[in-house]
Amino acid sequence: MVFAGVLAAGAVTGAFPDPDHPARRTTTVPVGAVRKEDVREAAARAMADGTSPMEAAERAVSRSGDRWGAVYSEGEYQEFQDSLDGRYTGVGLSAAREQDGRIEVTGVRPGSPAAAAGIRTGDRLRSVDGARADGLPVTEVVSRLRGDADDAPAGTTVTLGLQRGTRAWSATLRRATLTTDSVSVRRLSARATLIRIAAFTKGTGAQVREALRTAPPGDGIVLDLRGNSGGLVTEAVATASAFLDGGLVATYDVDGAPRALHATPGGDTARPLVALVDGGTMSAAELLTGALQDRGRAVVIGSRTFGKGSIQMPTNLPDGSVAELTVGHYRTPSGHAVDGRGITPDLEAGDGVLQRAETVLTGLGDAE
Repeated sequence: MVFAGVLAAGAVTGAFPDPDHPARRTTTVPVGAVRKEDVREAAARAMADGTSPMEAAERAVSRSGDRWGAVYSEGEYQEFQDSLDGRYTGVGLSAAREQDGRIEVTGVRPGSPAAAAGIRTGDRLRSVDGARADGLPVTEVVSRLRGDADDAPAGTTVTLGLQRGTRAWSATLRRATLTTDSVSVRRLSARATLIRIAAFTKGTGAQVREALRTAPPGDGIVLDLRGNSGGLVTEAVATASAFLDGGLVATYDVDGAPRALHATPGGDTARPLVALVDGGTMSAAELLTGALQDRGRAVVIGSRTFGKGSIQMPTNLPDGSVAELTVGHYRTPSGHAVDGRGITPDLEAGDGVLQRAETVLTGLGDAE
């Protein structure tokens, strides 16, 4: 949950393979909004003048109109890489903002610093390092818990003000490097297995293949992509490969040069498949959804997805910081542009979406 909050805050979106760089990210901004040479030159001039290269680069990106372009410190960018590997620095608690603005602990990771400190679900988080938490966005609370502003590494401390009923106390926790499992599996009914993907981190595709291999024979699959804000596109393609027997997954362009992503042969094409999506389904999750829908492999149920289908590439700056700049867009196998449009489900559903999915699976099974 904490990792999901980090994703929502923009710590990681999507990643595309490319001959020059192993990871590429996706956003929702116009192609060619800013040239990497301009940003690099702005940073270099600032360094020569004795001013901040990072701030100069940020101004160049801001002036360009690249709304989702951003500049990150070396430490922040390392956090991105750790996030892609399914690792993050934090204390192991998740939180939500109540209607009155209070921040409530909604989960505590077993074995984490938060668990060792005796923090429980339902506790109120009043402050972080002396700063009042009430009224803050959850993403800001997560950022403070992680120490993002100071690039705080594992081993640094953070002091939390907490309340449980009438008891108020403070606890000083030492941040740790934690891991997150992006894939969870449970039996939904006697004939259906639910595979939920929270994000596409390293190894997600292999975990989905293993979930398919161990699912009871005859079970249909409900692939839950709701709230999935993206991750490694290579892992989204690997996940598509688990359900397809080769073929096109998506096309994309980098500075106008067309490229394509293909599934590897040998996926499970026999099990009935339903994919669940909503407005929080973004980026790499939309790429996977579009492939399964266009290829006729899955019935997509839920609400229109977010519409995040532009590509960013990292540009290294002279002080070690990194600028993420937009260079292209991707399309589904049928040529559907996702950016700014999203993917429309085959069946609209809100409440009771799981029951709707089971009903559809039953029909798909009967049709086999």
